[in-house]
Amino acid sequence: MSERFTGSFTQQEPIPEAGIAAALAVLQHGRLHRYNTVPGEVAEAALLEEEFAALTGAKYCLAVASGGYAMACALRAVGVVAGDAVLSNGFTLAPVPGAIASVGARPVFVEITERLVLDFADLERKAADSGARVLLLSHMRGHICDMGALMRLCDRMGLLVIEDCAHTMGGAWEGVASGRHGRIACYSMQTYKHVNSGEGGFLISDDAEVMARAVLLSGSYMLYAKHSAAPPPEAFAAVRMVVPNISGRMDNLRAAILRPQLKLLVERVARWEARYRALEAGLAAVQGLRLIERPDQERFVGSSFQFLLPGWSKARVGLFLSRCIGRGVELKWFGADQPVAFTSRYDHWGYADRQSLPQTDRILAGLVDMRVPLTFSFEDCALIARIIRAEALAVGQGEEPEDVAVVAVQ
Repeated sequence: MSERFTGSFTQQEPIPEAGIAAALAVLQHGRLHRYNTVPGEVAEAALLEEEFAALTGAKYCLAVASGGYAMACALRAVGVVAGDAVLSNGFTLAPVPGAIASVGARPVFVEITERLVLDFADLERKAADSGARVLLLSHMRGHICDMGALMRLCDRMGLLVIEDCAHTMGGAWEGVASGRHGRIACYSMQTYKHVNSGEGGFLISDDAEVMARAVLLSGSYMLYAKHSAAPPPEAFAAVRMVVPNISGRMDNLRAAILRPQLKLLVERVARWEARYRALEAGLAAVQGLRLIERPDQERFVGSSFQFLLPGWSKARVGLFLSRCIGRGVELKWFGADQPVAFTSRYDHWGYADRQSLPQTDRILAGLVDMRVPLTFSFEDCALIARIIRAEALAVGQGEEPEDVAVVAVQ
């Protein structure tokens, strides 16, 4: 009888007791708005910003309503305006080009490599051809490119880098925390990320002018002095009357839930890597299935797992996915013709100009993706790997199938 996985790919760990207690305290006093404080009180949102700035080594931090808002805020804060070209990965998720489109700018997609990171040669070509001056770099699914080489290239081309670290909170490249290479970085605290408040976002930077604009954009009114991880008041003097209020503040309830989770981040990253490595070991040397290279310089966060089925037809991939889903293993595929739940790709986004990325198309045609919640045990990881291995071998070596309708999963 075939083994079947009966667990959940979307069940996160519970909020820590300290977070629940802190949230109850906020509910009991009722001061949920970040600027609603009593004399001598520092708001939970302000304390959260202090703590995340310290964790990343950044001078400044701003907590906002979502990771998508953080990216749009960062784009505005660095001066992107309607009509500007903004470079980004051909392999990313919809909120990234969505943030670019939300400010009226034009996403220009850059090819990716077999390691699922930016192709630097294509980046250089696209930067020259488009005239873009900003790269919104998505560390998609936790894969970090050679950040030293990237920053040297961007410095030479005059490209300002915004890092989307939604999948790399707690990650690093050559010991430097993800988010500390570019001018400004954005993070997400959405439920499936590395700390969980349902929704939420951070911006960090060492640039006082950029962060002053971001604080004002977030809806600080003239209360920016209540941000203890913000630039000094003089940084706001020239911009406080001209930067629009586009409210997207973090509230004290979510901040209270998040603060205890920051203390768990290092431990969580280690636990995710252990689960990732267990899956990797279980899928080693499967004929027709290729694992993604993880360089020694990269400290990654293994909250998701990807592999390639290079050269497989759509029908064969569809049959493989359907058989895995039938055995309880929920896989997503970036080669599908239509977007499914959270999974879409650059040619699905009608708000971006039509673009041709043949190298990216070839890679995404065989790219399979899976969430790895910390509620998975090592036994779960071993079982999931056995199922994927068995189905990859059975389908990959079988007759060419007819087209198969893939069951949609989140």
